Amino acid sequence: MNLSAHKIEAERPTIRLLDDAAINRIAAGEVVERPASAVKELVENALDAGAQRIAVTIAGGGKILIRVEDDGRGISGIDLPLAVARHATSKIDGSDLLNIHTFGFRGEALPSLGAVGRLTITSRVAGAEAHQITVAGGAVGAVKPAALRHGTVIELRDLFYATPARLKFLKTDRAEMQAVSDTIRRMAIGAPQVAFSLSENDDGENRQILNLPPSTLTERVAAVIGRDFTGNALDVLAEREGLTVSGLAALPTYSRGTSGAQYLYVNGRTVRDKLIFGALQGAYSDVLPRGRFPVAVLMVDLDPEEVDVNVHPAKAEVRFRDGGHVRGLIISAIRQALSGAGHRTSSTLSNETLSIARPSFYAPGRVSQAVYAQIYDAQSLVLPGLSESTAAWSARADDTVAEPITAHPLGAARAQFHENYIIAQTGAGVVIVDQHAAHERLVYERLKRQAAAQSVKTQALLLPEVVELPAGQASAVLAFAAQLAALGLVVDGFGGNAVMVREVPAVLGQGDVQALLRDIADELEDQGASAALPVRIDAILSRMACHGSVRSGRQMRVEEMNALLREMEATPSSGQCNHGRPTYIELKLEDIEKLFGRR
Repeated sequence: MNLSAHKIEAERPTIRLLDDAAINRIAAGEVVERPASAVKELVENALDAGAQRIAVTIAGGGKILIRVEDDGRGISGIDLPLAVARHATSKIDGSDLLNIHTFGFRGEALPSLGAVGRLTITSRVAGAEAHQITVAGGAVGAVKPAALRHGTVIELRDLFYATPARLKFLKTDRAEMQAVSDTIRRMAIGAPQVAFSLSENDDGENRQILNLPPSTLTERVAAVIGRDFTGNALDVLAEREGLTVSGLAALPTYSRGTSGAQYLYVNGRTVRDKLIFGALQGAYSDVLPRGRFPVAVLMVDLDPEEVDVNVHPAKAEVRFRDGGHVRGLIISAIRQALSGAGHRTSSTLSNETLSIARPSFYAPGRVSQAVYAQIYDAQSLVLPGLSESTAAWSARADDTVAEPITAHPLGAARAQFHENYIIAQTGAGVVIVDQHAAHERLVYERLKRQAAAQSVKTQALLLPEVVELPAGQASAVLAFAAQLAALGLVVDGFGGNAVMVREVPAVLGQGDVQALLRDIADELEDQGASAALPVRIDAILSRMACHGSVRSGRQMRVEEMNALLREMEATPSSGQCNHGRPTYIELKLEDIEKLFGRR
């Protein structure tokens, strides 16, 4: 038999035990992926030690130096050798790996860091002297007396010097520093009662990047994410059967192109959990377009025995005993908050609008008085013709039909322009409404209420419409016919790839039935058979609403415009259309006056 042909060695390799240094370096590959991973492990140890102040200093993106100082309980000189021994920990006794109340418990972080870098631990417990121990490339030094007032100082120098191949996988110092900063920010939100600071040591000089004093959760979030977020966020709070979901969730119109602004915590531990990510996205599925992600700080608290945090050495992933329970409460808590927001829309839209409208040519100091005079002279020539130009407006409200401007949050309609935008005057400024986007949301919410109550009113078509569809779409529509009928759209097969539409929801009025059915067929194809039924129904209702709303280009009477504003005020989520776009923008009078130099 030809052994080489089958790549079988003639002699079997010897099985041998790896030494502790090799074992620790292998373990370090799972625990310490980059400097930010090391920082996370060290900060978690500080929090477990009851620290109220944690200071982190970084040099060379963490490759040259990571220093973490805390004022926690400290480690005694006797325990220091055990602290750097693999699988030695004071946090569990090993009898129960589910009832875990600390961040760390595996006993791997410190020996792993000492295996790949030069680690120095200096610590002092109350009522005793300070001591120090060093570990370099896995070699443990002797415990020595040291000078320290209280707590613990851990220095990690020359990260991965013992495994230089790992250095090739690290990014630039700036990118690694950014990752460290993001890690600290996330952990700081999870422990707002603790003071955090982050400094970068550049050529011997410290530059402070973060300085976060103890605060409330809202204040900490404002300091880390920004006051734009807290100003456009909704309080989230729900509790059921020992599970609590709390935090802040942004308005749909305050969204991002990535999920990077989602801060998720399980029992105070920062995680990147697929189930929570999915639940968060599902909660916003009705108000955000595809490709947009909500901004949120979400805390999930439950009995430690109901969640397994021992899934991965980095402890960033968790596994819930009842994932459906967790997902359901997250979705219902956020949707309740969104519903309570009513017609609110993001205030940052106003700021963006003002920044676009702010004149640069007329800015003080850039134009001489003589030029200003020329401008005003030119404007005076145009003013006499102003009354003639008003005919270009679709509609104007005169004093006989105008509503009181202070009686309603969205004010009273004053005009419609370009047959799509309504201008309403409020007590504090003006509101500009996209009539199609706004009415689309109103029709959608009306259809959802009727569908939930199984009371969708229909209207029979005088002449049924026959719509030709691609073969796959026609069969998909007919397979979903029973559900469509419950939504007010009655269809039958008409042979081949044709589908006959007999009835449509009454709220849609006299729309384009051909276009409506083709859009619904596209939606069914996009969603696929694997999508949950409520998701598919909501998507179809959204398509229907688009066809039943006031179209762009339609002139509206003042009474119609005001009726639209009043219904927006009474309808949840009316601050954005079904696709997540804003339905209106509010401009405060004081900001408008600033544009004209009046303030």
